[in-house]
Amino acid sequence: MRKKILCVLLAGLSTSSMAFAAPKQSELDELKSEIKALQQEVQALKNSQAQQAAAPAPAPAAVPAAAASTAPALTQDDVDQMKQNIASLQLKQDSLDKTVNEGGTAGLSVTGYLDPVYIYNVGQHSGGFQFANHNGQYNYDGSTFGDVYLDIKKTFGQGSLAPSAEISLMPNRGNGATLLATEDGSNSFLNIINTAVITMPIDTSYTFVAGLMSSFGGYEVQQSNLMPTLTHNLLYDFSDPGSYVGAGLNYSTGNWSWKFMLANEQYRTKGATAQVDTNGDTGQPKFATNNTPTFTTRLDYTWNSSIDLGWSGNVGRQSLPVGSACASGFGYQCNAGDPFSTYYFTEGDLTYIWADTQINAEVDYGKQTSAAWNGGDAVWWGVSLLGLQKWHLEDAQIATAARVDYLNNQKNGGGGGGIVLGDGGFDGHNGFGVSQSCVANSANGGLDCKGANRYDIALDFIWYVTDQATMKIEYRHDWATEDVFLKSDGTYSKSNDMIGTQFIYSF
Repeated sequence: MRKKILCVLLAGLSTSSMAFAAPKQSELDELKSEIKALQQEVQALKNSQAQQAAAPAPAPAAVPAAAASTAPALTQDDVDQMKQNIASLQLKQDSLDKTVNEGGTAGLSVTGYLDPVYIYNVGQHSGGFQFANHNGQYNYDGSTFGDVYLDIKKTFGQGSLAPSAEISLMPNRGNGATLLATEDGSNSFLNIINTAVITMPIDTSYTFVAGLMSSFGGYEVQQSNLMPTLTHNLLYDFSDPGSYVGAGLNYSTGNWSWKFMLANEQYRTKGATAQVDTNGDTGQPKFATNNTPTFTTRLDYTWNSSIDLGWSGNVGRQSLPVGSACASGFGYQCNAGDPFSTYYFTEGDLTYIWADTQINAEVDYGKQTSAAWNGGDAVWWGVSLLGLQKWHLEDAQIATAARVDYLNNQKNGGGGGGIVLGDGGFDGHNGFGVSQSCVANSANGGLDCKGANRYDIALDFIWYVTDQATMKIEYRHDWATEDVFLKSDGTYSKSNDMIGTQFIYSF
């Protein structure tokens, strides 16, 4: 009977090992343990036979012929055959083990998500599904959601000191499609690369990183499947820095972690250039390049298993916006002689997670010289607060979330950070800049008008359908201190409403 069982097991193992198309480490570990068990079983049978041969023969007893025929002895040929089968399986296991740990797919992981959304914007009187659509715009109701996200990571070796290369793709979304500009500031919105990072640990505390990375600022992340709400907060969209191309160093010890990076100015995959004049002798354009690297850093302190305190800062030189009427000069009013100006940003954030409760808070402050609507310094500061509570019902896992944001951008007519003003000094979709009624009644074309301060409140219902699938429904109300929201009928308003739903499937 033992012989039959062993033969069945060996046949099963042989079949399963031949079926390995893409072996996993867990499956190889299971195969190793089964081979070891079979080897132990064979050894036990050999020991049993040796003991039986050495023992004195018992007195003969009457044994029915049928019973004697049901338990044939395990011969040496049987044992040798099983040992050969085990050796064959061991060779196959070694080959599969090498494939997993040294082959082309060793250390390779592919993850991501899909998240089609439906958005209805009341002021714009527009509604429809958004999914990987190509619009070339970054708005609060159409930023990094409604996208296809793919993360490809290759780790070279094993252990905490193994280097890795990681690329994330987000067609028509993310850093490559909406935020990254060429050296002259233009953007074809066709770059599908979102991030691309090389990570090389130096030791257990220091790690070298290089490539295209999202900024270090704020409590909120880019990926929809990691966000409690459907839309981003005002600080993420319009205050925090965007993406950087550069190199840096990460350091961690105990409860502290620190990272810093030297990079191009934000949003640029190459050093920014701008035409500043024309050579009087040759008639050829003269260019200036922003050779000043941006220094960005972040410090985190893990207070305990529930609380993380973070701080980040940026300092460098940033390209100035250029008004459409500028024949020369830079800035919205063409009054700056240099195409680049000093940029500062700092923020502090808190994350609290305890069981099914999550609280996030953030405070920002930023400044860029000569970047405001009236040609003065652009200054912005803001606050964001978010709360999430999960609920475990008998037949469903759900959550509710609420977020409130405030962003002050009134000084010198507004602008700076991620706030881009159009002709007339306002952004009618996102609700920033100067009121057009103030501009019409101004003696100097609106240069004395204040910019709008912005608020929003978002209420979300989240249903965790499965471990991979999540559905969100959000109502969001935005308002401003000036009538800067442009409605679909051509009038202006101080507020706008939005409702949306999102289905996320992660893999």
